[in-house]
Amino acid sequence: MKEALFLRRKAAGEYLKSKYGFGSEKTLAKLASVGGGPEFRKGFGAALYEQAALDQWALSKIGEPQTSTSDPKAA
Repeated sequence: MKEALFLRRKAAGEYLKSKYGFGSEKTLAKLASVGGGPEFRKGFGAALYEQAALDQWALSKIGEPQTSTSDPKAA
């Protein structure tokens, strides 16, 4: 079984920004308070994110491929 790699919030934000072009430490902090962000764990007083959870969350925010802004899938 592969061991999970945990990222602190700052590194998690940098990972999202570099891989998907959106996300930040501040966004993750806000979503941890109000909900709607990726799953995280608490350890030693810090939020810890698994890369798989970050990928799953980011992909859930990206829409289907489309060829036009008038494409019905654009909503």
